[in-house]
Amino acid sequence: MKKLLALVLVAMMALSLVSGAFAEGKQVLTVVTWDANTTPYLIAQEAAFEAAYPDIDLQYIDVASQDYGIKAMSMLSGNDTSDVFMVKEVSDIVNWQAQGFAEPLTPYIEKDAYDVSGFVGMEANYAFDGTQYALPFRSDFWVLFYNKDLFDAAGVAYPTNDMTWDTYAQLAKDMTKEGQFGTHYHTWLSAVANWTVADGVNTLADGQYDDLAYFYKLYQDLEDAGACPAYSELKASGLHYSAAFANGNVAMMPMGYWYVSTLIGYNNDGTCNFNWGITSVPHAEGVAAGSSFGNLTGAMINAKSANKDLAWTYVSWLCGVEGSKATASTGTRPAWVSDDVATAMASVAGFPTDDASKAALLPTYVAVEWPVVDKLSEIKPIVEEEHTLIMTREITIEEGIEEMNERVAEVM
Repeated sequence: MKKLLALVLVAMMALSLVSGAFAEGKQVLTVVTWDANTTPYLIAQEAAFEAAYPDIDLQYIDVASQDYGIKAMSMLSGNDTSDVFMVKEVSDIVNWQAQGFAEPLTPYIEKDAYDVSGFVGMEANYAFDGTQYALPFRSDFWVLFYNKDLFDAAGVAYPTNDMTWDTYAQLAKDMTKEGQFGTHYHTWLSAVANWTVADGVNTLADGQYDDLAYFYKLYQDLEDAGACPAYSELKASGLHYSAAFANGNVAMMPMGYWYVSTLIGYNNDGTCNFNWGITSVPHAEGVAAGSSFGNLTGAMINAKSANKDLAWTYVSWLCGVEGSKATASTGTRPAWVSDDVATAMASVAGFPTDDASKAALLPTYVAVEWPVVDKLSEIKPIVEEEHTLIMTREITIEEGIEEMNERVAEVM
């Protein structure tokens, strides 16, 4: 009996050693990110990647969100060999590339014939002198939210995915009545001025702001018609856009896609109880329907990593179709645009069931909200200052744009 017990113990120990060796035999991939334990899409990405690559152990190195840029730079400067660094701000990859911390991805892309078309132009924000240094995996571009119940009650057709700004303005007026606004503008500069960058030509840092006049005039006309709450009243009251639309008396609102998950939550907890949908944001004449702007989050391979091929396996998966499905499964908008990803996003419980809302998940082009250029830290405050003066009508639209042009020219 003792001999039998001893043999069993030896067998169990051997099995344990084999099991341990298998676990230890996995290739370890380290990814520096932020809020890893509380961010749903990171958790979903890890599970999906390890299911697709069972021989790889993905390990997040968690950094507090508010400290990420500084901490990541410190790690890279200190010869940290973590394999992948997630890119929170475009300015981060600019700095990391300039200091030689970013591994060039173009050779990997060319070797694998990796398709970048699904990024609809967003990947260009991570490229310098024709070389790609990171790829985006998340992009919260802007869409148009609308209250279906208000349109149904008015007997007015819903907004469409191919609608000009002039058509939108008229629709907002048509949907305005006592106690009801046709549209809503949040107090951010981006809610009014950023539409000029959706053409893929203009930026808010190029020193030429004449094209903003159209959007300021459109806004002021809607404000004068009572079709949207006045900017000065919103600033004074501090009313947040999420509550404004959830109140149920706003027909339309341009806003970032991230608001989808908020609305789903509001419907679930009873904060609001109306039917809503999304469409592509309106477009200017001559600009393709489905054009928008937004921000992006990406992934960079550390030039000091000893596992660059392994890191590329992860980055190419994360940013491509399969990784994007994992991201979309949590209601987060991935950077990759495809029918498969749109289907995954539309399948999230609470997402509108109409085809138009799903089609809005397929933008044709997404511009970055603010480009990274020399002296941006000086240019941005000028634009924002003059924007506020225009919105509060302390100066005319013409005066504000002239000030932008002249002041930014001096900086540049």
